[in-house]
Formats: sequence, structure tokens, C-alpha cells
Amino acid sequence: MPSLAHLVADGCGLPFAAAADDLRRAVTARGVAVVEAPPGTGKTTLAPAVVAGCVDGRVVVTQPRRVAARAAARRLAQLTGTAVGEVAGFTVRGERVMSPGARMEMVTPGVLLRRLLRDPSLDGVGAVILDEVHERGLDTDLLTALLAEVRELRDDLAVVAMSATLDAAGLAGLLGGDRPAPVVGVPAVLHPLAVRWAPGPLPLDARGTARGFLDHVAHTVEQAFRDRPDDGDVLVFLPGVWEVRTVAERLRGRLAAEVLELHGQAAARDQDRAVAGRRPGESPRVVVSTNLAESSLTVDGVRVVVDAGLSREPRRDSGRGMSGLVTVRCARSSADQRAGRAARQGPGVVWRCYDERTYLGLRAQVTPESQTADLTGALLSLAAWGAPRGEGLALPSPLPSLAVAEDEAVLRSLGAVDDDGRVTAQGRRLAGIPAAPRWARALVDGAELVGRRTAAEMVAAVELDVGGDLTVAVSGLRRGGPESRRWRAEADRLERLVSPSEGAGGVPGAVVVLAYPERVARRVGTSHLLASGTRAAAPPHLAAQEWLAVAEVTRAEGASAAGTGAVIRSAAPVDERTARAAAAHLLLDEVRGELVDGRLRARRVTALGAIELSSTPVPAAELGPDAVRSVLLERGLSVIGWSDGADALRRRLALLRRHLGEPWPDVSDEALLGRLDEWLGPELAEAARTGRLSGINLAQPLRRLVPWQEAARLDELAPERLTVPSGSNIRLDYPPHDDDAPVVCAVKLQECFGLPESPTIAGGRVRILFHLLSPAGRPLAVTDDLASFWSGPYGQVRAEMRGRYPKHPWPEDPWTAQATARTKRRAP
Repeated sequence: MPSLAHLVADGCGLPFAAAADDLRRAVTARGVAVVEAPPGTGKTTLAPAVVAGCVDGRVVVTQPRRVAARAAARRLAQLTGTAVGEVAGFTVRGERVMSPGARMEMVTPGVLLRRLLRDPSLDGVGAVILDEVHERGLDTDLLTALLAEVRELRDDLAVVAMSATLDAAGLAGLLGGDRPAPVVGVPAVLHPLAVRWAPGPLPLDARGTARGFLDHVAHTVEQAFRDRPDDGDVLVFLPGVWEVRTVAERLRGRLAAEVLELHGQAAARDQDRAVAGRRPGESPRVVVSTNLAESSLTVDGVRVVVDAGLSREPRRDSGRGMSGLVTVRCARSSADQRAGRAARQGPGVVWRCYDERTYLGLRAQVTPESQTADLTGALLSLAAWGAPRGEGLALPSPLPSLAVAEDEAVLRSLGAVDDDGRVTAQGRRLAGIPAAPRWARALVDGAELVGRRTAAEMVAAVELDVGGDLTVAVSGLRRGGPESRRWRAEADRLERLVSPSEGAGGVPGAVVVLAYPERVARRVGTSHLLASGTRAAAPPHLAAQEWLAVAEVTRAEGASAAGTGAVIRSAAPVDERTARAAAAHLLLDEVRGELVDGRLRARRVTALGAIELSSTPVPAAELGPDAVRSVLLERGLSVIGWSDGADALRRRLALLRRHLGEPWPDVSDEALLGRLDEWLGPELAEAARTGRLSGINLAQPLRRLVPWQEAARLDELAPERLTVPSGSNIRLDYPPHDDDAPVVCAVKLQECFGLPESPTIAGGRVRILFHLLSPAGRPLAVTDDLASFWSGPYGQVRAEMRGRYPKHPWPEDPWTAQATARTKRRAP
């Protein structure tokens, strides 16, 4: 039986064998290393064996997916001539194959994270290897930071991070602290790779991946299979399970090949069959996969890759309270890794279902999951670790502050953390359940409402991502089917995590309401209104339901639902009684006002969040001033309206504020709405009594903002009118309150004879702009420098106007002429 030492010495013909000594030296000398090696070089196979020879205790290796963990353990078992679990085993959610003496354990990041929270010292573990860190999964990012902290207490714990493509220097700094960790590199060993561009129709529509595009992918696979080199197998990359199943079904019966599916929902034996190489004499294979096979798995025998160029990634929409997986163009680094799968074992071909211009426009690297995903689970783990919000930890990327604030608020609503973000007893209980915090809470509290078995079955169905009507899906899973076994095993495991309860007979959808109370929804017209205020379109088989408990809602560009683009992916029917009981904290009983023709109408409303349950008219007096304030804050002061006098006063005050500053008040909309009680208090109280808002004269309320010491100077500094030499009092035209235009005096030219210079206001800081008019009131000149006008342009104006208006005076000397508003005949 080959030992691990023999395995390392032999190298199995893998390129990574050349780096074994470098890795051994790094682990022995520093206890930390960063391995940078492309997919297919054998790092997942050889690195654990190398590290096992350097440490005491078990070597724990994280793989981003369950199928990869099982495949890695099986590969090591095969190479060492042992059974899985004897030398190398695995632990994934719901399945564990390990003997006490096993030296290596393959796990998913979530398994190790929960283990680390239970046992921060990792007793019995000599080394941890984080594989595929370039994928920037959220749990792997957390483990990178937590393990760096563990090493400060356990200098005998070796930590190795392995990546296909990454900023190795940055990761080395995070793991190594003051001295960056050694970087061990292995160059890619690639055979020639031919690229075929096969663009088709637009890949995405309002529902996600377009069916027409999937037809194009299937046709491309057929062509690629016919033209494949050396009888090799074909590997097809698609973004999600539905797409994989759709394309695989279209290919079956149309190719002389075995069509296999590779995705997270496939049964373990089917996953293993897809990953294992083709045996002699077997038919060629077409493996249709999600990004499982992008870097964490090697599918043997592949010589052709067909890449749809799409990936499923987490996104959040804080404004509408939506988060989940959406289909987007993949990163260029992902496209390159997918293509490279065709040239690992010989010359290969990649068929890209898009054009070269699209490829060049792809973002360079994958977006870290921490920047776009729901962070409630991560924040709960950090709180349980004793580092709320990750403060003080060396995370590969800082967590986005807005998302942290929003998701920590969710944890507080679950009772999982306190006001300072520290974990509570309830939080520790939820952190120990292998489900997202919301669903962990739904499992625990749902057991009291519907019984622990029903609660476990509903949560297991959500974790299985069955979609559609969850109640119908659970009934189908109970009857059997391809996914029933895995679902039942998960439900059994979840059921064991909660205490027996007497709850029974409740509506199963109550479990979903407990997880997402803000997503309980009521049908309104052709869509459903969520308690959060978002309208969403339900699938046909759910659209007729009056009430829904929504498990997943996503945004699809171009979808209907009152223009929000929100689409319900999975939900369970509930009734109003269940919705009220499970989302009781969202129940409201209040008087609401709405503006109708300038008047406030009052209604007493019972609502579940944004969903009105009942409404009764009541007198406006029941609203109170707060309701009036709310209307003004929402709709603005235009609801009241600005009379000419109030608007003129506002303009004058605004000019003084601009040029003199304090104590002249800020009369912008924002400032006035922020000081409503200070200047509009009595009018608000009267409006609350009568309901009448329109028509309030705002002139007198505005004067309340002017300190009494300054009020007497208002007319001096910003007069309403200007007396000109003719004796007329001309109204000054002040600019709008939000405009810095000049103050204008529009007056007939003859009325200004003898005025030597333009007057000023605002303590001499603002010069008045004169619009000098003809006897017919038409503009002749615009100037704020009368002295210059009289000395120059006036002569030209006189020459042109004296013949046109002979009855009006046009003296040669405007400086000494008598100003008048009359004709020559009527002049005194």
C-alpha cells in the first residue's frame, strides 16, 4: 500500500510535484505559505500529502463545494490504495466519511467555519489548507482572517492558502503578518488551445437566461461534439441548475454520447460519475456543468469546452429588500479558467457562445462574494467569534458598511446580537445550525407553530432551492423522486437540531414568514405587494393566491410588477391569520392622512407593514400635527402654495442670506422643512384641526424666522420698491430663492434722468440692474452702471428713439434733465 511519502516522492506525473520541496520548506520554517498554481496542476492532490509530512495532527483541506471535497478524498484514497476515510476522508453538510486515524480531511468552508466557532483551538488539527481562495467565497474570506488570528495563539498550526489566480502578494501579507508568507508557484502546463467564437442571441431576458440562448448553446455543443479532436469528451459551462438540466435534456438522444449533469443538486453518485474519467470502451461523454468544474474539480478526458459565458452570483437590492443569485456575464478570469480545462491533457478547443468583443469587455476578476451577498450569516459568525462586524480582523476585503448596518439590524430583529453587535445566547444557538440565520430562526420558532418535522421539511426544501410553490414541492418530495433522498436526509438532520414540540396543524408557510416576515405578500391587482412595500410578479401557479409567504424574490430587468422588476421565485401560500401571527411585529394600527384637493383626509388603518388590511374614515382632527408634518416632508411646501407676497418675501430673505449670512435665515426648501415647528407651528396646528393645507399664507410665518433686532432693517437692506428720480416707486424684481441672478429694476428711461449712478442694496453689496424701457415698455438698455450709460450708449439710444417717440423728452444732457413719467406736453 503506497504511503503518503511515496505519493509525494512519486509525484504521479503532476506538475505540482516540482513545488513539493518549496512547500515543505515553507511549512517547516514558517508554518504558513501561499500556493499559486493553475487548475489541473495537481495542487489539491499533492499539497495535502506534502503538508501532512510536515505537521503533527490532521490536515484539514477546504473545498468550495461538496462534490469537490468528495472527489478530492476519493482521488487521494485511490492513489494511496486505501478506502475513502481511511487515510483521506471528507465531511460535508449531511455526510461524513472519516476514520479516527485519517490524516487528511476534505471539508467545505462552512463546515470548518462552524467547527472553528465551536473549537477555536482546532484541537487535533495540525494544518489547514484553504483551496481555491481565488473564488473569493464569503466563508473562505472569513476563514482566512480567523485562521490568521488562531495562528497568533497556536504557532504550531500551519496554514496554507491555494489559488489558481490571485493577488498572491496581498494574501501572503494577510497570512504572514509582519513577514509575508512564502509564495510557492507552479507554472501552467497547457497544450495548444484553439478558440472558436460562436455568438448567438442575447443570453438574458426578463426571466433570466433566455430559452433561445439555451437552444443556441445546445446547437453549439452538437457542432463542437462533431468536430471534437481525438474522440475527447465535451465539458459545457452554464450558470445554474435549471440551465444545466434544460440543455442536457435537449442534448439527450441527439448525440452519440452519454450526457451527464454536474451541479450541486445532483445526487452524489451522479456527481461522482460526471467527474470520473471515461472507462475503456465507454461512449464519449458530454458533461453539462455549473461552475463546479471551473477550478475546484478536474473532469478527466475533456478536450472540448463550450462556455455560455454566464455565471450565477449573489446580488442585493437594499432599496427593495431583495437579495439572491442573479445571472450575469462571467469574469474574464473565469472564462480563461473554463477554456483551460480543454487543454490540460492534450490539444483542445474552446467554443465561446459570445463574440471576441464581449470577451474583451468582461470584468477582469470575479467580484468578492462579501461585496454583494447577504451578510447575516457572516456577521453572526463574526459576532460568535468575538469580532462584531469583523472589526480588528485582517479580512481580504473590508465588508461594505451599508450592508453591514442593514444585515446587523436583521440579526438584532432575530435576537441574535445585541445593540453593540455582540452575540446573544439565541445567536449562539442559531450559529450552530447549518442554515442561514433567518432559516435557523424559522426552524427553531417554526417548530412551535407547525411541528418540528414540518419546519425541518420546509427549511430543507428551501436549502434544496426547489423554487415555485414550496408547499407543493414538499408534498412531491415526500412521495419520492430524484431529489427526495437528499431532501429527506437534510430534513432528518435539521429535525434533530430542534427540541420536540407540540406544535402541529399550522400552515407550513408560517415557517417562511418567520424567516422573512417583511416578504409576506398580498395580491393587489395583477401583482403581489410585499410587507416591505415592493410589488412583485408571482409565477402563474402562485399568481392567484391571495396571500403568499415569499422565500425568494429577485429582480429581473424588463419584468412587470408595477415597474419594480421584482419576480417571486419561491413562496408558500398562507392565510391572513397566519401572516398576522408570524409577522406580528409588523402589525400597525394608526391614523393616516392623504392629501385630496389641498385637504387632508384621515383614515384609521390596520396594516401589516405596507399591506393595508382595513381602512375607516375618521375626522381630520385625529391626525394631529405630526401627520401634517409628514405630508409636508413627503410632498414639500408646494402643497401649501406660495402666494405672490410670500414668494416675494422669500426672495428678499434669500438674497440677504446669500450676501450677509447670519442671522438672516436660510429659506431653502430643505431648511424650511427642517424647522417647520419653529416658523409654521400655529398654522400646522390649525391645519391638523381643519385638514386644510392649501391656501395658508406663508408670508407672516416666514417673518418669524427673522430675529426682531433685524426685522426693522429688512426694508432698508432689501426694499420691495425703489424710488427713482421721477418720484415713481418701482417694484424691484428679486431672483428666485435658489438663484443668484441680479435684482432688477425695470423702469422707463425718462424716469431716471439725473440719476448719476446705479443704487445698491444689502448694505452696498448688491448693485441693482436697470432694464431701461422705451415709452412703450420695450427694453432699450440693460446696465448696472448708469454713469457709463449716460456718457456713452445713451447718445445712440437718443438718436434712434427721438424720431420714433417725438412726444417724449430725449435731452442731450441726461445728467441735468428733469426726470418724468410724462410726455413733453404733459410735463409740469
